[in-house]
Amino acid sequence: MTASGGDTQHGIRRRNLARVLQAVAAEGPLSRAGAAARIGVTRAGVAPLVDELLRAGLLVETGRAAPSGRGRPGSELAVSDRGPAGIGAEIGVDHLAVCAVDLRGRVRARAATEAANRHSAPGPVLQRLSALLAGVAAQIAAEGLHPAGLTVAVPGLVARGTATVVHAPNLGWREVDLAPALATALTPPPVPAPTGFPDAPGDSGTSIPLGVENEANLGALAELRLGGGPDGLAPPSDFVHVSAEIGIGAAVVVDGRLLRGARGFAGELGHVPVYPDGLPCDCGGRGCLEQYAGEEAVLRAGGLTPERAAAEHPGPGARSALLARRAAAGDSATVRALADAGAALGIALAGTVNLLDPRAVVLGGALARLAPWVLPSLERELTMRTAVATTPDRPGRPAVLVSRLGPDGPLLGAAHTALRAVLDDPINACAPPHSPPVRFR
Repeated sequence: MTASGGDTQHGIRRRNLARVLQAVAAEGPLSRAGAAARIGVTRAGVAPLVDELLRAGLLVETGRAAPSGRGRPGSELAVSDRGPAGIGAEIGVDHLAVCAVDLRGRVRARAATEAANRHSAPGPVLQRLSALLAGVAAQIAAEGLHPAGLTVAVPGLVARGTATVVHAPNLGWREVDLAPALATALTPPPVPAPTGFPDAPGDSGTSIPLGVENEANLGALAELRLGGGPDGLAPPSDFVHVSAEIGIGAAVVVDGRLLRGARGFAGELGHVPVYPDGLPCDCGGRGCLEQYAGEEAVLRAGGLTPERAAAEHPGPGARSALLARRAAAGDSATVRALADAGAALGIALAGTVNLLDPRAVVLGGALARLAPWVLPSLERELTMRTAVATTPDRPGRPAVLVSRLGPDGPLLGAAHTALRAVLDDPINACAPPHSPPVRFR
């Protein structure tokens, strides 16, 4: 029997399973009646969906729900704290990091290490990352979790639909395919097929999905999913997310979706020229934003060096930590360097704002830590250069928000992106995981 639009009952069921799981994950614990109301079906219609998700171990019953009317109170449903986990990994210029999140969105394991990855050959870097991944996989296995997918954040351009880093200038990588090195990093033990999904794929040829994504894009996705709450304002559905380390990346979100560009390369804000006859850049251009607002550029302008930053603040984030400490102490050279960086950022962002009209600009990564000294000059330039005039009821420029996720944004965004494979398609995601070949999202 085929539904209107060529859709099948099988397809409708798959979508409804996903909708129930997503509703309980986002708003649970929920009763069956509550879950039915959230997805717009009857309680009788939701019952078989809930039963399948319970048998598959994705949902659990937590006890009696509070009475909400006539009849016996139902049993509350929550997502399980066992089963599939999303694995996120990050390759930074000076660090490697891995974390695992469960269906409740909780970080269940995390590992990080300092790593001098700049201009390092890909092989040794990926070997070290594989070791971190194996350690995190062992930690979550002891808690009844298994990897459902892996997403890797990289500071560079990634070809759409592949695991190939086309160019990561601050790593010195070109045309590097991450799949061969990472395909076996999360090989899990065989598990029985889920009894709740009789039509789930068999155990031959199934593998853990691998995704590779630009770090700024993953930081923006983290803002969408995790940026709200008591510690910060959730961004609107249209915003520009900006993050900085040595390089500067941006991600554009329109109607809650990433704007990727034809090749997947949208967001290279660091190579927007702010002073066309300015300093030469490694990209071959001149006056790029990165030469004025990247962390190393700001260190130089403040009379400091990356080596001094690493010595005074060992570990990831050494450069921004040193800058923040010196600025907070009132060091005039550092404060001036950060103000100049903010002005350069404002100039670069003004073109994006005039072209795309976002509701907000979100500062993430190291910029979140440095916001007190960067924001005044950034906002001044944005106000001066935004084409739409300011009125009492309509500010001319978008709001500038500071991410509460800070440097953790790309890593958390990677883990939650990997987890979406389960939330969006419980049937396929709960097939037993095996070793490669790797599937790409």
